[in-house]
Amino acid sequence: METPDERLAAFGNQLIEVHLWLREELATLREDIDAYLADGVRPRELRAHCLTFCSALNRHHTGEDDSAFPRLAERFPELRPVLDELRRDHRLVEDSLQRLQTLLDGLGQGVNPIEVRSELDSLAALMETHFVYEEKRVVSALNALNVPGWDRSRPGFLLIDDAKS
Repeated sequence: METPDERLAAFGNQLIEVHLWLREELATLREDIDAYLADGVRPRELRAHCLTFCSALNRHHTGEDDSAFPRLAERFPELRPVLDELRRDHRLVEDSLQRLQTLLDGLGQGVNPIEVRSELDSLAALMETHFVYEEKRVVSALNALNVPGWDRSRPGFLLIDDAKS
């Protein structure tokens, strides 16, 4: 069983776990697109999975912007330029998610599925560079944070899915 000090020292490690989970969800979504291209998945199921993934990624980034980054900036002011860059990435990811959702909504109505796959590939590349940069730059700082309440209830940016908190 973790002691409170061990729990507090793990926020950066938990961030990496969330990123791994999001990578897995994205890989599954890419497999769904491939199955659709091979006539194996109905568009409605594909859109539902995308919506779930998009919602989880949005919750993660919103939680970082609203909770984690302000705490990090307060404790580690030298990270402010890094945090600003990560926030810009969040906006780029959000734009890509919106384009992806629009494309998925048009499947079966004239949207070329290859365009969906292309947007998904762009999103995957953006997310990977973002996650690697974030992990290199903020994990140790997150591990050093002591935020009252985070040791009792995971903040939104560290949630893997709605069932886990």
